[in-house]
Amino acid sequence: MGYVLPAVVFFTVFAVVPLVLVVVLSFTSWPGFGDIRWTGLDNWERLIGDERVRESTGITLALTASTWLTQTPMAIAIGVWAAGRQRNRAVLSTIFFLPLLMSSAAIAVLFHRFLDPNYGMARDLGPLIGFPDGNILGTAHGAFLVIVFVSAWQWVPFHSLLYQAAARNVPTVLYDAATIDGAGRWDMFWRITLPQLRYTVVTSSVIMIVGSLITFETVLLITGGGPGGATRILPYLMYSAGFEAFEMGYASAIATVLVVVATAFSLLIVRFSGFTKMRSTLEGM
Repeated sequence: MGYVLPAVVFFTVFAVVPLVLVVVLSFTSWPGFGDIRWTGLDNWERLIGDERVRESTGITLALTASTWLTQTPMAIAIGVWAAGRQRNRAVLSTIFFLPLLMSSAAIAVLFHRFLDPNYGMARDLGPLIGFPDGNILGTAHGAFLVIVFVSAWQWVPFHSLLYQAAARNVPTVLYDAATIDGAGRWDMFWRITLPQLRYTVVTSSVIMIVGSLITFETVLLITGGGPGGATRILPYLMYSAGFEAFEMGYASAIATVLVVVATAFSLLIVRFSGFTKMRSTLEGM
């Protein structure tokens, strides 16, 4: 019990207590200073009828789905490749994992400058990808795709590390037996490697989905929620309500919704993936 107590205290002080305070604050009216006034369900009634919340929820879910659909295949492919013994693999892997050393804010500023149609490279790049005037961030679908791309550029290396570690733990005897049976590399990947990575896929998916639901710096610094609210996700709407409109109670209600949605997604993934009934992938070896 003594070994667990520090972790329990830390989790309680820095996770449980702030979460409870946010939930309580969602039933109040507070501009961030002065007295806190109890308003009951006013913030929640407003949230249910707020068109911006519905729009932001749709954008957030679309971003989450796009993030998972783009990052998961790339992370698996790169992770499995990095687990091999190819020539120059270590050097190329080191270069590829460099984005992990940069902060989200620095990456967002970098791409914002890069995609500026006036003095960035967007004017030259835009015509090649369907934006003749180079104003990629000035269109709704262009801004959304930029957020998806930048998120992938930053976080695919992290998830690739998870798959690389898992791929290296696949027993080599399985590949030896498949080689004797005449299986090719593609067959080995689908019938051996990928099934052995199934629990890593669940872990990576939970981290990826929760992370995409709370994405903030990238949107704030690259698009500012625009154009026309096209990238105004729930975390950005929460920021606008709390630190621009000084409605901390309403922002707390939005934050509570985010926590509930992220928790629900995590539980659903674990529940329907069979993760709770996980068996050793080395069983029978």
